[in-house]
Amino acid sequence: MPNLNLSVQYASTQHSLPTRAQLRKWVKAALRVDTEVTIRIVDAEEGQILNSAYRGKDYPTNVLTFPLTEVPYLMGDIVICAPVVTAEAHAQNKPLEAHYAHLTVHGVLHLHGYDHLTEHQAALMESIEVTILQKLGYANPYLITEDAN
Repeated sequence: MPNLNLSVQYASTQHSLPTRAQLRKWVKAALRVDTEVTIRIVDAEEGQILNSAYRGKDYPTNVLTFPLTEVPYLMGDIVICAPVVTAEAHAQNKPLEAHYAHLTVHGVLHLHGYDHLTEHQAALMESIEVTILQKLGYANPYLITEDAN
C-alpha cells in the first residue's frame, strides 16, 4: 500500500464535515503511489475566489485539484467547497458522506493525472471512481438522479 502524508485544513463553518480519519480512508483507497496531499475544506467565498483565479469561472465549484509534482512522489492540494457539496448531495438525493467520499476520490484521481475532458476520459475516470467507492461501501454516484423529490 502506498504511503500517505495527509494534511487537512478546515476553513468552513458548515456542519457535518468529514473527519480527518474519513478523508484519510477515502484518499488511501484511491492512491496508487506514495502521496503527499493537503485537503482544504472551504466555504463558498473561498471556493469562488479559487475557481475564478484558476479556472476563470466565477462561481464556487465542488472540488478543485492542484497537482504540484509527480517526482519523486505525488504531491498536491485538493480544495472541497462544503456548501456546494451539501447542496449537490441534497439536490441529487445522495448521503452527504457518500458525496464527500466521491469528491475526495475524484480529487485524488485528478492528482494521478486522470481527467474528464473527453467522453473516453470521463468514462474511464468514472469507472475507476465507481470501483473505488463500491469497495468503500458506497453506491455508484452516477446512478442517482438529480431529482430529490
